[in-house]
Amino acid sequence: MPTQLIDLDCLPASTWKNGGGSTRQLAIHPPQASLDDFAWRISCARVSGAGPFSAFPGIQRSLALLEGELLLQRQSGMTTLCAGGESLDFPGEEPISATPLAGEVLDLNLMSRRAEWQQGLSSWLLHGEMPLTELAEVRLLLCSAGLLRVRLQDGRAFSLHPRQALLLNDEPGELHLHGQQAHCYLGLLRRLS
Repeated sequence: MPTQLIDLDCLPASTWKNGGGSTRQLAIHPPQASLDDFAWRISCARVSGAGPFSAFPGIQRSLALLEGELLLQRQSGMTTLCAGGESLDFPGEEPISATPLAGEVLDLNLMSRRAEWQQGLSSWLLHGEMPLTELAEVRLLLCSAGLLRVRLQDGRAFSLHPRQALLLNDEPGELHLHGQQAHCYLGLLRRLS
């Protein structure tokens, strides 16, 4: 299905083996792929305890927060991510430890095979109308606050409330966005070859 409306709260949650959180998978490609052989994957995780990130050699990762505040300990120093802030891009093999700072956090995680895909995850604050002209094989709009209306080039329209996402797979043309005090994350995945 090229276009999919996703409600995060309706997705099944998989509890982590270490008990420090759970993950809800929004999409994976190919559809039957596992964590060992996916081309790309989009997920949200509820993190309740401190611990290291899983290693994903050869994978590029982009991480943003939908709720809470997260302290990341990296080899290059400390980084803090906040809900609604910019995302952090890093290689999946980089050793990182995370500590939620004020209770649980909810994150958005975009991952892809570095040799096959180019990815980006950006934070957008919208009030009013705006065209989205960035094209990619896969586009994700995830609303984290307010109300976001999305109109596709063919006229189909979607309304996104907080914790809802629109996944567009091989959907051509620009999008028309209208936000009412809306904050969203835009994820882009472009095939390299």
